[in-house]
Formats: sequence, C-alpha cells, structure tokens
Amino acid sequence: MGATVAEAPNHAYAFTTAFFEELVRAGVRNVCLCPGSRSTPLAVATAQQPELRCWTHIDERSAAFFALGLAKASCEPVALVCTSGTAAANFLPAVVEAHYAGVPLLLLTADRPPELRDRGAGQTIDQLHLFGRHVRWFAEAALPSADGEMLRYARALASRAVGVAKRRPAGPVHLNLPFRKPLEPRPTPGDVAPDLRERDPLAAAGREAGPFTDVIEPLAVPPPAAVVGIAELVRAYPRGVIACGPIDAEPGLAAAVSGLARRSGWPVLAEPTAQLRCGPHTGDAAIIATSDLFLRNETFAADHAPDVVLRIGATPTSAAQRRWIERHTPPHLLLIDPEHTWNDPSQLASQVIAVDPTRFCVDVSAELDRGPVAAQSPWLEAFVDADRRANAAIEMVLAGDNSLLEPRAVREIAATLPDDALLYVSNSMPVRDLDAFLPVSSRPLRVLCNRGANGIDGMISSALGAAAANCGRVVLLTGDLAFAHDLGGLLAARRHELHATIVVFNNDGGGIFSYLPIADYADEVDFEANFRTPLGIDFEPAAATFGVRFTRVGSWEHLRTALKESADTAETCVIEIPIDRDRSVSHHRAIEAAVGAAIAGDPADQGTR
Repeated sequence: MGATVAEAPNHAYAFTTAFFEELVRAGVRNVCLCPGSRSTPLAVATAQQPELRCWTHIDERSAAFFALGLAKASCEPVALVCTSGTAAANFLPAVVEAHYAGVPLLLLTADRPPELRDRGAGQTIDQLHLFGRHVRWFAEAALPSADGEMLRYARALASRAVGVAKRRPAGPVHLNLPFRKPLEPRPTPGDVAPDLRERDPLAAAGREAGPFTDVIEPLAVPPPAAVVGIAELVRAYPRGVIACGPIDAEPGLAAAVSGLARRSGWPVLAEPTAQLRCGPHTGDAAIIATSDLFLRNETFAADHAPDVVLRIGATPTSAAQRRWIERHTPPHLLLIDPEHTWNDPSQLASQVIAVDPTRFCVDVSAELDRGPVAAQSPWLEAFVDADRRANAAIEMVLAGDNSLLEPRAVREIAATLPDDALLYVSNSMPVRDLDAFLPVSSRPLRVLCNRGANGIDGMISSALGAAAANCGRVVLLTGDLAFAHDLGGLLAARRHELHATIVVFNNDGGGIFSYLPIADYADEVDFEANFRTPLGIDFEPAAATFGVRFTRVGSWEHLRTALKESADTAETCVIEIPIDRDRSVSHHRAIEAAVGAAIAGDPADQGTR
C-alpha cells in the first residue's frame, strides 16, 4: 500500500494517513502500539510514517506506563494506540498519573462504529469519556471518509490533540476513533479520488512545511510590577526559604533558582526530584539536602520559623518540611504555579503566581541586583550548619553498621552513576530514602518519579520508557512490592533491546507501613497479613523468564561490582539488595536520633528569633 493519502487503498487508510502525518508534523516521534483487530488502520498507518518509532507491547497497562516514562524523559508527547473494549480501560492508571503529573500523552482508542454499540457486539464497551476528568480533552472522531473536508478534519484533529496535550497544563488527550470494516488495507476502487491531490492539495498533503495548524502557547511572564513587589518582599524578610518540590523543567531552571537564592540569602530546600540536588549550579547557592531529617527536631524547627516560603514545583515529598510550614504558618507563602495546578494541600498560599519559574527567578534576581546584594546572613548560616551536622551524623551511623540497608545503598548508587545519568525512583519508601540520603553533588543527575498520583504501579515500564528516550544511562530504584506489581513490564526490555539497571530494595513486602501510625496497632489489625503483606517471591527465576540478568548482592563490594557490570553491558539488569525490614526500621530511627542529637548538641543560635 502507498504511504501517502492519495495512494491509500481505501477511505479508512486515507483518513489515518492524514492523521498520522499531522502527528509527526506536530512533534510526535514515538507511538506505543498494542495489537488488536479494530485498531488495524491505526497500526498500519503508524508503520507507514518513517519518522515515527513504534514500540509494540502486548499489555496495555505496561504500554501506557512505558509511554509515560518515554514522554517524561524525552519531554515530548507520546501516542498510545489500542483496540476497542477493555484494552482501553487498562490505560487508566497511567492516564491518571499523566493527568496529575502534567505529562502529554495521546490516547488513540479504536472503537466499533455507532451501529454496533450497545447491541451485544463483541469487545464493545462504552468508551466515550472513558477516562473522565483525567484528560485535558476528549473527542469522539467522525467515521473515516476520504473526501477533502474530512481529510482536513483529520489533520486539524491531530494538530489540536497535540496542541492541547502540550499546552500548560500539559496532560493526556483522548481521541476515540470508530472504524467500520474492512479494517485491513484492502483496495476499494472509488474510495479515494484519483485526482485528490489536484482537486484539494491541502487535504491530500497538508502544509508540508509544517503542521496543518500550528498551536502556539507562549509562557506567561511576570508583570514588572509583580517582580518589583516580590523583590521588595525578599529585601524586607531575610528569613525566607526556597522550597523546591518535584519538577522536571528546562535545564535553565536550576541555575535560575541558584542565582535567586544567592542574591536573596535564602537556603534552597531541594528534594532530588526538583533537579536541584545535583549539578554545577550547586556551587552557587546553599542547596540543603537533609532538611527532611533536621526539621524533625522541634527546637530547630520552632526557632527557625520562616517569614517567607517560595514554593517551586509540586507538593514536596518531605512530610517534615510540610509540618514545619503548617505549624509555623509563614506570613507569606508564594506558590509559583505555571501549570495552574494549585499545589497547596496545606491551604496556606498567600500568592499564586502563574508564570514560568525560570523567567520569574531571573527577573526577580535582576531586580534584586538594583539594590544591595544580600550578604551571608545568620539565618542562612544556621541552615548550612544544620545540613553539615546532619550529614556528619548520617555518615557516623553508616560507618558503624555494615548491613545492607537503604540509606547507604542510596549513597553507593549515587556514587556509581556517571554524569548526566537518569535515576527513576519508585514511590513509597525509595523516594523518601532518596530525599533523605542523596547528597549534594556537582555532577549532573536527572531524577524522575511518578509523583502525580504517587502510586507504585507501572514503575518498571516507566523506567524502560525513559531508557527508550536515549537519554543516557537509566537506573530504576524501586521496592520489591512495586517491582512485583509490574513484572510484566520486563518484557519490553528484551523485546526492544533496552539498557537499564533496576535496583530492587527487597524487604519482602510493604516496608513503609512500619513507619506509619498503624504499626502501633499491629496486634489489633493483623499488621503482618494486612499491611506488610510479605511476598515470599524469588525474583531470580522471574527475571530469567523475561531474559533479564539478575544479581542478588551480599555485600557493599558486591553491589559496587554489580552496578559496574550492569553499566558495561548492553542489556537490562536487575540487582536485588535483600533488606532486613526490622533492622531497616531501627536503622532509620537511629539516623533520625543521631541527626536530632547533632542539631541539639551544640545548637547554633544564628537566625533564631
């Protein structure tokens, strides 16, 4: 069959060819495809576009999370194609995550034509608004036709879908596409006019120099008066912090935040997923890594109540940081919110500023340069000193315990990562351990996590999707529960010859529940069976089933060797670190106690009220 609209064998293929031509022109480069019958015209049209990379998956749920990771890592929209029926329903968990995390996905669900719906036809469900309010836009496409008006409609539909998915707030778009038989590329005389290109060149070929409809959404810039007002606020209140939650923005943001921190004299409380913990910018400002630990010290937290909190990114992972802000309600909490997502679960924001965060930091820094530049203040020194003391306390505890436990594992893994690696981290305990124990480093490191809905599902698929983006070495740090939840995702590693390292903290179940209040009621609630839920799974034969290398380490030297070997091979490797969960709990508590003692032992009074 031909690869152009005019050469299409029938009207369905003319329509889908025009549609996919425009997806490519709008910037789509990757499609995750799940086999099916009703989606045949979509699948074949995908294969006819040489600029599209097609990633086939047998499981729609894994495919959707793979697309999510690929879109996050590449910062480009990714299309998902499936057949009708429950196949589309399996996209939902990843769609929910993409909705809350602002990840552009194009959900292309094939469907039966209207006359077969609600009539008992096989593999037919109600797919209209299937994902509810978890998409930016839904459209039920018209039945395909090859006349000029409908081909222009197909092109405009594709342009609009990509434009809506990419504009702020970015997110998933769902197009439901019905098809009548024949579904295969059977030549049908008369379906496509032989003189279509001459009669309606725009319908036949679109605007070959660019998208059919170019959607331009400029970022909002801070009004000059607002910039002056914020700069005056910074000068008036030296007791401020810049709190950075999960964000995966353009590379210039880290330098812009550091520049503002240096001029304001405020510390940056940066979690790893904010892309500020590591990189060359760390030498320009006070990047604080251990605030989740030292803000648990009530005396320090009370003595260092902030007057201003400048929030950038999504809601911070650190519960200690959130409690600190909630208990000592700052007069000014400024929320930089370009996505209009209102990330303020504490209901304390005094201003919500819907502007590009990089431009905001640059403009406020420039305004601050017009007046006196903030010197090193006692307030800033107190946070730097607390971070230094906390780090020393952590190192002291780690040096006294050689057991395979998460805090040291985080530091061992970080030390082996090359510059510009991508670390994908699972929710639950791994992201919290990374927040608490990943040290500040001048070496660049990008950290991704599915913090939109904070679920543990689809982690293997998400990380392998990131590996498919060709963004350097990819390492996934996950717990055993999340690993087991997405075992089927390993199939993509072999199928698409992807290179990634998967490090599994195996504490045999839901270790995070041991840190929650419910653990105090263990005897009353059958804690072991209902919350910790031990798995008792040997992951080695499971990995072998999918043709993935597996290593269970027994020492820190073994871990370092396994990490190096996984970096030197072209295949995906699973490295399991067996964790004694009860010892892990006591180890974490020992670190918290040591940090608290270090902060309280010789309390710095800099910056206190």
